[in-house]
Amino acid sequence: MDVMLLAAAGLGLAALVFLVLWLWERSGRIRLRDTRQESEWDRIDRELDLAEQAGRFRIIGDLGDVAIQSVSRLVTQAEGVRYAADADPATALRSVAALETSARDALADLRRLQAVAREAQESALPQPSLHSARDLFRVMRDAGLAVTFTESGERFELRPGAELAVFRILQTSLENALKHGGAGTNVAVAFAWTPDGLQVSVEDDGIRAAARRLGLDRDGVDQATAYSIADDVRALTEHYEGAGMIEMRERAALFGGTLNAQTVPGVGFTLSVVFPALRHHNGVHGVDLRR
Repeated sequence: MDVMLLAAAGLGLAALVFLVLWLWERSGRIRLRDTRQESEWDRIDRELDLAEQAGRFRIIGDLGDVAIQSVSRLVTQAEGVRYAADADPATALRSVAALETSARDALADLRRLQAVAREAQESALPQPSLHSARDLFRVMRDAGLAVTFTESGERFELRPGAELAVFRILQTSLENALKHGGAGTNVAVAFAWTPDGLQVSVEDDGIRAAARRLGLDRDGVDQATAYSIADDVRALTEHYEGAGMIEMRERAALFGGTLNAQTVPGVGFTLSVVFPALRHHNGVHGVDLRR
């Protein structure tokens, strides 16, 4: 009997040691996964920050082009006035000559500004494109989201600034889905291309995901997520604010887009951004940058 007790105690101790080792190894795997996930997020954020800086330089360069054209016209007008002065040729000539000199100096300064801005643009690292969305989806899946992606229509090439705006909106909306819906949330991302525009939609089932995490079956989830007509009305009239939502709206508006976001009662949250003219939008309101 003593031998059996000792053997049982030995087996129990071995099982305990094995359990401790397994838990330690499992915690190590979790820490390693979290570290890799944080590193991936840091990489994406660094690329996006650099891309945004490059985008600012591009806008400076484009605005510089417009300013150069304006000053060039000023120089031409000044030259015309100088040759057309009849009343007081000597005074007009001196005044207009000084104006022409100042305008040419300004033109030279603007061209130097343009050269510096374009050098900075060329030295910046390549920015994330919509192809980078697959990396983003992978990171979000590792964090616990079940992301699916569909695309319809014929894709066209976007200006770098527009592409970055779409990517940032997509990143923020997925982060919100994970933050508010939690692990296990299903997220459907869809791109719908038109001849000149793009519609981006992100729909999640965060409300139902929270119920599923309680271990409820299908009927239990349906009961836990039941909603009323008042919930429907509130979802249609509620306006969402917050730093992330404001930033997404501003990014969308910069390229002529409209962002709508609302709760889907009993299901989750949906976000839709419509860019009707993204193919040709230059990202600067009221300024035509086409050459």
